Amino acid sequence: MKSIVVLISGNGSNLQAIIDACTKGEIDGHVSAVISNRTDAYGLQRAQQAAIPTHSLSHKSFIDRESFDNQVMKIIDNYQPDLIVLAGYMRILSEGFVNHYLGKMINIHPSLLPKYPGLHTHQRAIDAGDTEHGSSVHFVTPQLDSGPIIEQIKVEVTSDDSPESLMTKVQIAEHKLYPRVIQDILSGRIKWQN
Repeated sequence: MKSIVVLISGNGSNLQAIIDACTKGEIDGHVSAVISNRTDAYGLQRAQQAAIPTHSLSHKSFIDRESFDNQVMKIIDNYQPDLIVLAGYMRILSEGFVNHYLGKMINIHPSLLPKYPGLHTHQRAIDAGDTEHGSSVHFVTPQLDSGPIIEQIKVEVTSDDSPESLMTKVQIAEHKLYPRVIQDILSGRIKWQN
């Protein structure tokens, strides 16, 4: 069975969707570990409730980004995962970290990339008058939110949407999209090449 390591920073709703999909057999794999850069991330409790090993370490305890990332890499490499999944991991990754896992690490971003890399995507979509918004799963490369897009899912933006209501719509869609893409990668239907 394929091994997945998930990196989080917060609530862990996408993590929960992945755990549930593994339990139902929709993902032919299991979450071997969950790592957070925040000790108070609720996603750690979700993992513990599912008997998944957790690790939390604060980036504030490290001298720089590289030394923090090197410690995270040591933890990940202990599990020898087939796939590293970023699920609301709010850290810009060092180039060495990204290159170490190039082709084996994916991220979900709450916009229809290349639109709106970075933060505040829901507000930016509303401000631009967009009629559709959504989420993108992409391979992680050294340039932020710029790796090859694997799949996207769209939601309608209505005139009464707020950033919060739009975020809820996008998250519901993400919970369908992310497990599906993970299974496609683990089964070999989607591959990183060059």
